[in-house]
This record gives sequence, C-alpha cells and structure tokens, in this order.
Amino acid sequence: MSGQDSAGSLARDDSSRPLRGRRVLLGVTGGIAAYKSAFLARLLVEAGATVQVVMTPAATRFVGPDTFAALTRNPVQTDVFERTDTVLHVRLAHGADVAIVAPATANVLAKLALGLADDLLTSTLLEATCPLILAPAMHTGMWAHPATRANAETLAARGAVIVGPGEGALAAGDEGVGRMAEPEQILAAVASALTRPGTGLTGRRLVVTAGPTQEPIDAVRYLGNRSSGKMGYAVGEEAARRGALVTLISGPVSLPEPSGVEVVRVETAEEMAQEVFGRYDAVDAVVMAAAVADWRPSRTAEGKLKKDAGPPELTLEPTTDILSTLGKRKEHKVLVGFAAEAVADPSAEGRRKLAEKNLDLIVANEVGAPETGFGTDTDRAAIFSATGQDVPIRRWTKAELALAICDRLAVLLDASTGGEAAHQP
Repeated sequence: MSGQDSAGSLARDDSSRPLRGRRVLLGVTGGIAAYKSAFLARLLVEAGATVQVVMTPAATRFVGPDTFAALTRNPVQTDVFERTDTVLHVRLAHGADVAIVAPATANVLAKLALGLADDLLTSTLLEATCPLILAPAMHTGMWAHPATRANAETLAARGAVIVGPGEGALAAGDEGVGRMAEPEQILAAVASALTRPGTGLTGRRLVVTAGPTQEPIDAVRYLGNRSSGKMGYAVGEEAARRGALVTLISGPVSLPEPSGVEVVRVETAEEMAQEVFGRYDAVDAVVMAAAVADWRPSRTAEGKLKKDAGPPELTLEPTTDILSTLGKRKEHKVLVGFAAEAVADPSAEGRRKLAEKNLDLIVANEVGAPETGFGTDTDRAAIFSATGQDVPIRRWTKAELALAICDRLAVLLDASTGGEAAHQP
C-alpha cells in the first residue's frame, strides 16, 4: 500500500483513527529528512490528531513553515520570544498529549540529553511531561559516534521512545545507517505511546450520567437547563472504546446513542438518582457529567396551568445531591464530578466541591465564555484531583476532555484495585 493510500484509508475509516482527539507536538529540526516530516504531519492529521508544529530555525532552511501550517491547519511556532505574554513554551508543553521530534539530529539529541534549552523546541521539551518519540536522522558516522550513542541511551533510559534510524540513502549520495524512520513507523510508535498501560479500561464497570433533568411544573411545563448531554456522551463513548462496560444514564437529549454503551433514559433528578444508586454497588466508578437540577417544584399541578389564572406561585425544594450522597458511602469506588460556574476562573469552587463531596476528580468548567459550555463542542475547564495532579483551566474540545478524564480514570482505578479490574465481564 502506498503512503497516499494509507492516509486515504485513515481518513475514510473512522475505526482507523487511533489519534482521534489527541494533541500532538511535532518538533522539526534542521536535517534533510525534514521533508518526510511534512508527510508525517499529514498522517497525524488523517489519524485524527490536532498537530502543533514547532520548528527550529535550521529546520526552516529545509522546509518552509507555511507547508506545515497548510497541512495541520495550525500556525507553526518557531520563536521562543514570539508570545512572551503567554509563556509560549510552557503553553505548548502543557497542551500536548505526546511529543515527536522528527528528524532528531545529533545536535538536538545532545541538547535533550543535557537538558539544554536554547530555542523554542528544546525549551518546550524540557517543560513537557508527555511521552516523547524521537526519530534520529544523520550520517552514519554521527550516529555511530560514542557521544551520540550515549545521548540516545540516556534519553531512552528516561523513557523516550527511539524510532530508527534505518539503513538506506543519505544526503550527498551516501548510503548507510542514519536514515530517518518512515512516517508510518513513527505514526505507529505514537499510537502505541498513547495506548500505554494504565490508559485502558477493559472490564471496568462505569456509570456515566449526561444531559439535563426536567422537573415538571404541570403536564406540559418544566424547570430545566440548556445541557446538551454532549460531554457525558463523549465520556461514555471514549470509555467504551477502551473496553469499559458503560451504563449511560441520560436526561432528555437529542443525541444518537454511543456505540457499545447501555443507555438508560430518565427525566427527573429523582429518577436519575435512583438509577445511579441502584447500580452503585456493582460498578467501579461513577462520572456525573449530567447537569442535574438543584431544585424542583414541591408540587406538580395536575393537567395544564391556564394562563388566564395568572402566574403560578412556585414553591421549590432541593433535589437529591447525587454525588454528595455517593461520597458519604464511597468505599473503594472512583467518583468524578463536574462543576459549571459562571466565573472566569472556577478553580476555587471546583476545589471546594472536590473536598466537600469526597471526590477523586472534578472538572470545573466556565459557562458563559464565547463558544464554550452548554450545547457547544468546546469547554474552558480545569481538572482538579484529590492527589493534587491538577490541570489548569484551558480550552478543550469535549472529545479531548473525555480523553483526559478516561486517562485519569484508568490510573485511579488501577491504584484503587492494584491494577486488576474489580469486575470482569
């Protein structure tokens, strides 16, 4: 199969999109193999990834940044001082699920091994904590030199994945070991790094809630909210894709049912509470992504209230706080909550609810920000953990946020059960 056919196949078959929703940092350094990195960028995009390219100044002598910008539909970053207001290298490092350097020259291997940070790429990689894939490319003598070999071994010992180099044609008509690995090989290494042990959920039993609840005022009217259910459905779909046995308890939404997920439909907060409580003993984790109403009318009128009778006087009473109730009987379960706050930084409220409700994880998201929140495909959200491994507020797609939640769930469940699924199918 040609490279073009491979990329086209990835685009047509969604089941072959192993990087769907993942954020990839692609570092390109100054080697003749930089032209192959353009094809790698295309494969990454076809595989479903969001790709951010960072080029060293030398790399731009081989391939222009506009080529990568066109392929990834993202601006290419080259200068560490370009966005000093946002501390660009920190933002890039924290925004990546995996980092690749292709080609990785002898020079950049030496810098990374020594922890040098004299350009945007090395500064970013020194800050990054995500998996690192290195695809060395250089002449045979440089690769065989004891200094280069020692640097590669040092990086591998720290956890970097070294792909290649292969043997074949090199620059200036030479032949030998030092040719950069093919883009398809690098793509496979990236997919493998992102499905590392600890990210799977095979055999785990999860309850995920989604959507709004509707609290009846009369036979035709209700109190509700604008939740679309997209977040909970994204979590349920991602967890099922990783092998979890998912029951999705959904309020009234107009979304198609996720593949491989049992969907239970409810309308009111009380119905949702009873469905969650009834399944709690048999599951490993609960993810409460639903926007459950905090209050309901204390009395539901029979029939339809007539407008001629004037505005009704509504007396409200609190609904059951499902997460707080579960937190009091937590046992070994993993509990994940959501906190929607109409403030620019919901951190304080998110941390308060994390502790108060005895949760393992909470996603605090800002509602009211442009193009984020209810009904959209993006959120501005932070993740707070009882272990202190927090993610500061930033913009996510709901698919990206679902990936991050499922990554955390897998780690938390492994820790709570010693790496064994508590319930096997």
